[in-house]
Amino acid sequence: MDCIFCMIANKEIPSKVAYEDDKILCFHDLEPQAPVHVLIIPKKHIASLDEVQEEDKELLGHIMMMVPKIAESLGLENGYRLVNNCGEDGFQTVKHLHFHLLGKRKMIWPPG
Repeated sequence: MDCIFCMIANKEIPSKVAYEDDKILCFHDLEPQAPVHVLIIPKKHIASLDEVQEEDKELLGHIMMMVPKIAESLGLENGYRLVNNCGEDGFQTVKHLHFHLLGKRKMIWPPG
């Protein structure tokens, strides 16, 4: 498989890890769009939210439960934005489910 996020999760490509457990990896984005910009990925390859299966409910719940803990560890006490891009029109550039966690600046709306 040529998935760059799978290679990062498998430690075949180095990354600046912010958090890791047996199910997920959180690492700093190489092209940050905010002072804090990390990506949260499941270690299991899932192409996008459109590809989530019933069996993935626990994994997705785990990701959502870890977001506030990761945000706190990164000093995002004044808030943050969690983004998932899905599909071509959603500007998903890597076909591996991932969430962008951004903070340490005022976010604007609408985002794009």
